Amino acid sequence: MEIIQIVGLGLIATVLILVLKEQKPMFAFLIAASTGIIIFLFLIGKIGGIIKVLEDLAEASGVQMVYLKTILKIIGIAYIAEFGAQIVRDAGQESIASKIEMAGKVLIMVLAIPIISIIIETVIKLLPA
Repeated sequence: MEIIQIVGLGLIATVLILVLKEQKPMFAFLIAASTGIIIFLFLIGKIGGIIKVLEDLAEASGVQMVYLKTILKIIGIAYIAEFGAQIVRDAGQESIASKIEMAGKVLIMVLAIPIISIIIETVIKLLPA
């Protein structure tokens, strides 16, 4: 029932933000950012559990850990970029949010290059000469 706590926190924060937005927009933004960070911190334990399960599955299937770690970094970049972009959007800075998202996509591509090259090499080996 953790989702009820998260939704409750979100609803309380939303009401506070709506009340403060007209008179103290800076406080409203700080409440929004703080709420997002609190929710993220609340989920870190769950994320740790997911990573442990994925590591166990990778180990059992014989997948090299370097690939799993790369994929986890890619997922982390995607979540962090989205989180940062949403906070910046909440502050009304759409153009900066777009730049954060673009930077996340570029960093994901940089990390994905080794995996993409392995996939291409594997496909080439499977094709008849």
